[in-house]
Amino acid sequence: MAHRLTISTLVIVALMLQWSSRPAAHDIPADVLIRGFVKPEGQALRVLLRVPLSVMRDISFPLYGPGFLDLARSDAHVREGAETWILNSVAVYEGETRLAGRLAAVRVSLPSDLSYQAYDSALAHLGAPPIPPETSLIWNQAFADVLLEYPIASDRSEFAIHPAFERLGIRVVTVLRFLPPGGAERAFEFHGNPGLVRLDPRWHHAAWLFVKLGFEHILDGIDHLLFVFCLVLPFRRFRDLILIVTAFTVAHSITLASAAFGLAPDGAWFPPLVELLIAASIVYMALENIIGVQAVRRRWVITFAFGLVHGFGFSFALQHTLQFAGSHLVTSLLAFNVGVELGQILVVALMIPALALLFRYVINERIGIIILSALVAHTAWHWMTERWGTLRAVEWPALTAGGAASAIRWLMAFVILIGIVWLISERTQSKRVIDKPRTLP
Repeated sequence: MAHRLTISTLVIVALMLQWSSRPAAHDIPADVLIRGFVKPEGQALRVLLRVPLSVMRDISFPLYGPGFLDLARSDAHVREGAETWILNSVAVYEGETRLAGRLAAVRVSLPSDLSYQAYDSALAHLGAPPIPPETSLIWNQAFADVLLEYPIASDRSEFAIHPAFERLGIRVVTVLRFLPPGGAERAFEFHGNPGLVRLDPRWHHAAWLFVKLGFEHILDGIDHLLFVFCLVLPFRRFRDLILIVTAFTVAHSITLASAAFGLAPDGAWFPPLVELLIAASIVYMALENIIGVQAVRRRWVITFAFGLVHGFGFSFALQHTLQFAGSHLVTSLLAFNVGVELGQILVVALMIPALALLFRYVINERIGIIILSALVAHTAWHWMTERWGTLRAVEWPALTAGGAASAIRWLMAFVILIGIVWLISERTQSKRVIDKPRTLP
């Protein structure tokens, strides 16, 4: 009996040892953070990247014990994973020419290593002695440090990079720092696949990029589209629409620029407040359409006021993309506004004939305006209630003297702007009355 028990025990131990020596099973990581540097030096451009070892799926890393990485036998596997998952996922361009890169160095690093806080320490760490083989390191807690090198004609050239790392995990964030020779360091943060990123864009590159971003944003923003729809709905003369849409554009340009230059509040309460006010602006415009207020002068003044709020909404979408502006912040802001204006013109150009056909052949114009405005108001009202719930859940900061002064300054600026617009409106209306020819009795 004891003999049989001994044999059974040995078999179980052998099976456990065999299972523990099996290669790691690789699932898609949920959250992946990649850190890196890009630096052109002389005739070479270096790309240093630190990636979690767990992103290298289908690579059978040698293990022992309860998932420890066998450091003595892992070098070839880590290099294979770096070539498959990292080198092949990065495209680097000098001007318009794609460069052929090579894997210059790779090593395994501990999760406690802090060398990637700066370029020099990260580069020095790649050349340092490897981790001692007897170190117990869980394989999916380790990092792979990778050095890619690309031959270049000049370190003063225009460089671009396309880091297609979205396949490495479910949610991938890449923090990349570009160090041009003799220039200031530029930091980027990408989510998923950012496409082609120009590391030091020229003004025309930045302008074209932000024109496209503005155009796409107005077409993707359903709340902004509904607001424009409410503006257009009661009017048929293109001259009236130009005045109203221009007032909206000028207003949102003011607050968008203010936010881009850091003048907007930065509290956690501010974005949900702006989103709530945007929904309220749509409800107001829809109700005004239902009531039947069609005075152009009143409409463009109200549009200007709400445009100031929508500008902050645009700024939230622009916050993450301003990193691609390089040193051309003003140019990028202007280009973004041009893109938004082009998108609005396209929307208005499609809405006017569609509404004309609808009101001519399908439904009476006044009834149609009421029904469509009611549907928009219903949708925006639900947004208001949802966003009010979000705003109520925000923990408001304690009111300080500085915060109160800032709020008063913004309120004063808002009142002054609306007052100026109202005075312009009144003066324009008075001039029209004076210039209007009188008919003799």
